Amino acid sequence: MLDLDQGAFETLVTEVLDALPDEMVEGLDNVVFLVEDEHPDEDLLGIYEGVAITERGQYGFGELPDRIMVYRLPHLETTETLEELRAEVRTTLVHEIAHFYGLDDEQLHELGWA
Repeated sequence: MLDLDQGAFETLVTEVLDALPDEMVEGLDNVVFLVEDEHPDEDLLGIYEGVAITERGQYGFGELPDRIMVYRLPHLETTETLEELRAEVRTTLVHEIAHFYGLDDEQLHELGWA
């Protein structure tokens, strides 16, 4: 199991997020990315909390931001190298960003995101 503290893992997540293609991230509006150790109830690598852009009615001023959570401990437990960790974090980010856009796995593959 890899051993990265909270700060180092957050830095890695930021680096991976910054390396994602522009067309994937430029449409993200009012979304925050957060890192926590683990989900309190489920064994998850990440989760999107919000309303997909395809399901929004009126959306405007004063809305709380959607959240994409990335969970540190499950990522560290499922990878053995830094390269594997980066790849797994990328997969998690892409998957959760897809939920924001209302995309399913098939659409992710069609876009070349997965």
